[in-house]
Amino acid sequence: MKVTGFTFIRNAVKFDYPIIESIKSILSICDEFVVAVGNSEDDTLKLIEDINSPKIKIINTIWDINHRVGGEVLAIETDKAYAAVDDDSDWAFYLQGDEVVHEKYLDTIYQAMLKYKDDLSVDGLLFNFLHFYGSYDYVGNSSQWYEHEIRVIRKRAGFYSYRDAQGFRKDDNKKLTVKPIDAFVYHYGWVKDPRTMKAKQLNAIRLYRDDDWIEKNIANGDAFDYSKIDLLIQFISDALSDAYSHIIY
Repeated sequence: MKVTGFTFIRNAVKFDYPIIESIKSILSICDEFVVAVGNSEDDTLKLIEDINSPKIKIINTIWDINHRVGGEVLAIETDKAYAAVDDDSDWAFYLQGDEVVHEKYLDTIYQAMLKYKDDLSVDGLLFNFLHFYGSYDYVGNSSQWYEHEIRVIRKRAGFYSYRDAQGFRKDDNKKLTVKPIDAFVYHYGWVKDPRTMKAKQLNAIRLYRDDDWIEKNIANGDAFDYSKIDLLIQFISDALSDAYSHIIY
């Protein structure tokens, strides 16, 4: 069985993306790993090169900000990385630059890929998600946080990244046939120094909205306000089933 990881990244140093931790978290179960490195304003390319693994395959890309509306550029960059995955790969394992898989889930994921490798009716695997917020001790727990996403798919013509790289579709906007697995992806996109978080937020919003909208709707200041959150729960690393007993408002 051949497994190829793939991701895209830009300005990882500037916006404190845990891209190295992300890649390394699944590298051991990947035969190759494609990284689409966008035109950055920092040392992102060197950061990826310094992983110094023969599994890493870097492709250099240019982000087309003309496709900023709705975050379309993120899907375009995902598709560039996916296109560089070798066609003989049985599975393509996707992570975004702020997503990490704990090592305790690797065997579960690998066994699921083995189980469904020859069942061609299965297009991919569906993961659970935890969204850390403000620190590594708390995660979001309301309807604003997505609970599940596809992160392992087959390498097939007609598969593509959906909307703003949230998931995947096939052919003419058809949903993939996937199997849920008992494994989590940890999302750390909201765990940063408040100043870095504010800069990242503005950068991300510019991939969705025009400058006039940002000027009217985004609060001034150089630090992100972490207090604007509806519901958090305490994360207990070795007892996920018990984590939901600690609710704060």
